Amino acid sequence: MNDTMDSTVENVLAAAHHARRAARRGTATERATWLRAIADGLDAGAGELADIAHRETALPLPRLRGELVRTAFQARLFADRLERGTLFEVRVDPADPEWPMGPRPDIRRTHVPIGPVLVFAASNFPFAFSVAGGDTISALAAGCPVVVKAHEGHPELARATARIVTEGLRGAGAPAGMFGLVEGHDAGVTAVQDRRIRAVGFTGSEAGGRALFDLAVSRPDPIPFYGELGSTNPVLVTEAGWAARADEIVAGFTESCTLGSGQFCTQPGVVLVPDLAGFLERLTLPAVGPMLNQRIEDGYTAASEAVTSHQDVEIAKTGPSAPGAPSARILTTSAHAALSDPAIITTEIFGPASVVVEYRGAEQALAVLELFEGTLTATVQGAADNDAQVADALDVLSERAGRIIWNQWPTGVTVSDAQQHGGPWPATTAPTSTSVGTAAALRFARPVAYQNLPAAVLPEELRR
Repeated sequence: MNDTMDSTVENVLAAAHHARRAARRGTATERATWLRAIADGLDAGAGELADIAHRETALPLPRLRGELVRTAFQARLFADRLERGTLFEVRVDPADPEWPMGPRPDIRRTHVPIGPVLVFAASNFPFAFSVAGGDTISALAAGCPVVVKAHEGHPELARATARIVTEGLRGAGAPAGMFGLVEGHDAGVTAVQDRRIRAVGFTGSEAGGRALFDLAVSRPDPIPFYGELGSTNPVLVTEAGWAARADEIVAGFTESCTLGSGQFCTQPGVVLVPDLAGFLERLTLPAVGPMLNQRIEDGYTAASEAVTSHQDVEIAKTGPSAPGAPSARILTTSAHAALSDPAIITTEIFGPASVVVEYRGAEQALAVLELFEGTLTATVQGAADNDAQVADALDVLSERAGRIIWNQWPTGVTVSDAQQHGGPWPATTAPTSTSVGTAAALRFARPVAYQNLPAAVLPEELRR
């Protein structure tokens, strides 16, 4: 993918900056209309878009069609919440002359758009986390113009999707400049540093995200950088859970570990088990499909080799290989080895591989869990009743993960009001936010309190 010409980058940034005030004045109903127009366009172009995505990413068509459905649903969900008035919190304190600390003025708090937002499209979700994905939709819902930096892994798809978004917004009466696309590494770096950009949404690698985060916060006017950078997503299989549900646990793990060739940020990368031999006896790895591109496959191989270079790590099982695709791998080690070298379990292997760690007793399992830094998810596979390990494990994991899962698996992140897709560093750069679910819009809105203003000039939602 060639870098967008400097003049084009400037034009896109200037247009987004020019659109910001008209966008800010857009009512909730108008913004909802914009989002529904995008969703309708995605539906209408689904066949063409899925074919392009399949050609550029090698992801299977059924998966891509399902992801498109999710992407359109997401836009309509935000539209619905806008019209209901539930997307942003409103607080009203009427004037109170008897307020204990002295007479209180009338204060009304709402949210206003933060301004033009730069979104970096992701490689592994060419729809749901890309040009018309969650960052773009949540920023538009907040009333922010959006500049998307296309991912080099699917440039034709980025352009096709951008045309649909642009046409949908234009047809729905959105301000000119509400959406723009730039391409190439240099264009992304330029946009992060441009004063007209007021926030950034990013999904990608820890190294790339950290470099861009450093640029964003080292500006003369630092801006929020919402980076989702990856995760090892630990799973604890309790002793009681293993005794009650061993076959079910191994079957669920196998599907989750290899889903989409392991190219999910929520793939269960580390599993703690009390019976390694029994786990491996029940495990049969399937063949997986091709990875998104050679760079990602090379990264998968390098990360796997980095972990297996440790003398206490073994490749216990390897799945069958298919043409043009890697093999799934199960690496094994002991809790003692992980405690001696935490890098064994804190190194993300982006692909169809997991490290299975055998522990001896609840205290040792807890000690291993305490080694983890921030993660997007953490899972406990336990027994239905009276599982003695659960309370302490949840206490440790809730310090480290954005989503805690009980007797299910972390792959598959539904879009809903209560969803939380985030976590402490290095999972994200902003642990108090989410990049999935309707709360994602809060990243791109700034709270403002209005004191003693006449009702006629207040934002619509405060006139009560």
